[in-house]
Amino acid sequence: MFSRKTLAAILAVVLFGAGTGFAQTLEDNWNDFLHYTKIGRLDLAKGYAQAVLAGEPDPVQLLALAEGNRPGYVLLLKVIETPHDPELAELGRKLLAVIEQGRFIRRTDPKIIVEEIKRLSGTQRGRLAAVRRLKNAGEYAVMYMLDAIADTARKDELPNIVWALPQVGRDAIRPLAAALQTDNVAVKSEIIIALGKIRYPQALAYLKYVLEKDDLPQLRGLAEEGIKQIDPAALQLSAAELFYQLAENYYYHSESLQPAEDANFANIWFWDPNGRRLIREKVDKSYFNELMVMRACEWALKADVEFGRAIGLWLAAFFKAESTGVDMPEYFGSAHADATVYATTAGPEYLHQSLARAVKDKNAYIALGVVEALAANAGEKSLLYRVGIDQPLLQALSFDDRAVRYSAAIAIAAAGPKEDFPEAKLVVENLAEAISRADSNSDANAATAWSQELADSYTVRSAMVLLKLAQTRNPVIDLSRAKETLINATKDKREQIQILAGQILAHLDSPDAQRAIAVMALAEDNSMTVRVAAFESLANSAKLNANLLDDAKVDAIYSLVSSLQTDPQLRSAAATAYGSLNLPSRKVKNLILDQAKS
Repeated sequence: MFSRKTLAAILAVVLFGAGTGFAQTLEDNWNDFLHYTKIGRLDLAKGYAQAVLAGEPDPVQLLALAEGNRPGYVLLLKVIETPHDPELAELGRKLLAVIEQGRFIRRTDPKIIVEEIKRLSGTQRGRLAAVRRLKNAGEYAVMYMLDAIADTARKDELPNIVWALPQVGRDAIRPLAAALQTDNVAVKSEIIIALGKIRYPQALAYLKYVLEKDDLPQLRGLAEEGIKQIDPAALQLSAAELFYQLAENYYYHSESLQPAEDANFANIWFWDPNGRRLIREKVDKSYFNELMVMRACEWALKADVEFGRAIGLWLAAFFKAESTGVDMPEYFGSAHADATVYATTAGPEYLHQSLARAVKDKNAYIALGVVEALAANAGEKSLLYRVGIDQPLLQALSFDDRAVRYSAAIAIAAAGPKEDFPEAKLVVENLAEAISRADSNSDANAATAWSQELADSYTVRSAMVLLKLAQTRNPVIDLSRAKETLINATKDKREQIQILAGQILAHLDSPDAQRAIAVMALAEDNSMTVRVAAFESLANSAKLNANLLDDAKVDAIYSLVSSLQTDPQLRSAAATAYGSLNLPSRKVKNLILDQAKS
């Protein structure tokens, strides 16, 4: 929001233009902005800056004005970088954004690029200027240069174009690598030569793929020579390994692999076999690196179908891409499955690779997605899989994010482990925490928003898996560690949790556990559903552990059974529990004698 002084200056600029009868041009407003900034009349400078922006200037035209007045451009940068006036600095940033947009438009303009390619075959001076501008165009120049190389009518230009192609530099590698899928041997040869001359490691995997897979000795020879120009040691590595290394560099956002900064999107390049030319797909920058990881992993598997590490990294990258919350790119297609579908299909070995990486990187989103996939399809031996010396799922039990911890505990418990392991106590502790911590407060850096619905879901899932452990009398997971939590859960506001807590407690050989069930059954403020279920759990507890109740609770149960006012369903459930307690005859005789008529 502008100050009154700034608004007055803007109004003055407008009124001045109207009063003189002359309309200010873009050049006038730009020059006046620079002039009044230079002499310190910042109120007027802001007015003219606003006038430039209000006119929605042509970005290329504003760029030309900025380039035509280098000291003025430097002054604009100074206004932004060392602001004495925040309002003017913000206007300066907006002006710079328009200038940068013009720079991008000009360097990527197909008409200009095509003209510069033709100029390569002109005068020596024109040739040098053209190659500079093609280098500035970067990846956008490559498709037109390859079109020209493939055009047999332009054979005379070929020497100059192939001379210029590698000079485009590092930005040319991604489109050139995609274009290696051409079936035009002449074009493919020039691509391979250019990749070698650029001498950048990003190209190694693609050249090694040609060396391993191409049928033509000529192309294999060129690929080998290209590798030697970049890094001869790469000849000792497989294409799959080199693609995997490239994928890891993308995964960790290596600075040297980042897309151009002057656009708010990035390009993924493809080869169109029908059109026999490069095409590009604009993608969101937020997951560009992850998409390139997936592509590099796919090429690793094309190079060697047995290269399983690429699967684990591909899955991690897909989850990482999804974590941005941005819709997947159009080239995925509407029927493309999400990361979870691929994860549950992949199998435990590859999931553990992804999980090990997520645990190491402390990436909660990936860890949670992988753990949930493991819970869906893995057994005990698969869950305790080792990656090197580490057991990723057991490490997940101590993860910073509670959703990851809870899911890991549920996955392990659901598998019903038969062999003891040191982290078994963490399984119970996490399950108990999930039951007792029903709040919806968010954790910092959580994998997902911690809603009340999610909290309730983990509570129910944890209770159900504890019940399964209890029913199967699991020898590894010590449920007594959750006893206090379960006793408290018998007083929960959620009926399902109360009932599950009672069912689990029935399996614990503990007076406190059995008495908590009895209290729940006897509590008149509990619903009929909860009380009947509690008496059923009490009967089960008595059958498994005998009578552990004190006389007061036994008498209270007896009162329910003997009263004609007790609801028939509740009375029947209480009677079953009473009988299951296997009480001494003096306790039972009262029930018989109280109804006697003789």
